[in-house]
Amino acid sequence: MSLTISIDAMGGDFGPDVTIPASLDCLKSNPELKLILVGNEAVIKEKLGNHLEAYRDRLTIHHASQCVDMDEPPSKALKNKKDSSMRVAINLVRDGLADACVSAGNTGALMATARFVLKMIPGIDRPAIISTLPSIHGHTHVLDLGANVDCTAQHLFEFAVMGAELVKAVENIESPRVGLLNIGEEEMKGNEQVKAAAKLLEASSLNYIGYVEGNSLNAGDIEVDLIVTDGFVGNVALKSIEGAAKMIGTLLKQAFSKNLLTKAVGLIAYPVLSSFKKRIDPRLYNGASFLGLRGLVIKSHGGADVLAFKTAIRLAEIEVKQDVIRKISQQVEQNLSLGMHS
Repeated sequence: MSLTISIDAMGGDFGPDVTIPASLDCLKSNPELKLILVGNEAVIKEKLGNHLEAYRDRLTIHHASQCVDMDEPPSKALKNKKDSSMRVAINLVRDGLADACVSAGNTGALMATARFVLKMIPGIDRPAIISTLPSIHGHTHVLDLGANVDCTAQHLFEFAVMGAELVKAVENIESPRVGLLNIGEEEMKGNEQVKAAAKLLEASSLNYIGYVEGNSLNAGDIEVDLIVTDGFVGNVALKSIEGAAKMIGTLLKQAFSKNLLTKAVGLIAYPVLSSFKKRIDPRLYNGASFLGLRGLVIKSHGGADVLAFKTAIRLAEIEVKQDVIRKISQQVEQNLSLGMHS
């Protein structure tokens, strides 16, 4: 099976300083993997050094003369940056030369470009962003994380169908538990869109377990594999969790640095703290999939370091191997009879 991934080598806050070392590490760990580094050829060659020759059978460079800025409006990038590393990397997926694309670039521009170039899966109105969050049960998949601020019940239902199939494929879970994010678990709670989405989910073949509250994102009593919400709520929740994690880390560091006694206690507690840090390390959860497109696109955090970007590439590897696009397309087609676009 083909396993070729195009890398937007110029995207993100650190560009080739992160994307190239991460790419080389992935090539080293997976002998089946082939990568196409897209961007300024001279810069990429300089960063690669003698590694280009070492991986000559599995590593190629595809020159792109432009780069999308991290704060560039999506419409401008789509209109004026047709030879950007981002656009070319996505074009390679469209043309069948790559099985997936990974980019740490501007999220809005990446989504707009991917939707324009790859088009939508028939039956899906809007793409959605899905990623994983650490929880006391392991981790939980959540969508939408910011692609769609305003959603109808139909959109939420579509997200659930796509997300459940992704979780089923990448986690090897036969019947993922799907929860709908709400302000309470009671049937009467929530706005009209959420209530209407719940009815669609109840009538579907999905393993819908009902409403879940915000604490289920990380530490709820209800075990859930996929949580569905609109992009406004999802993005606010994601940023809140990131902020809380940063605050906890900073406060712990300050607490253990107050005096000699607390520093000594910190040394004793180091193994436990190290294990805790690794468990919630956001770099190990980096990589968000754009669901609903006819091709695989993985969005890495813009500020990703080498470890985080490697995580995003590995996510792309898994989704290619699991043939996620085909499986989602089949599931969407099967659910058309359940009310999608009726």
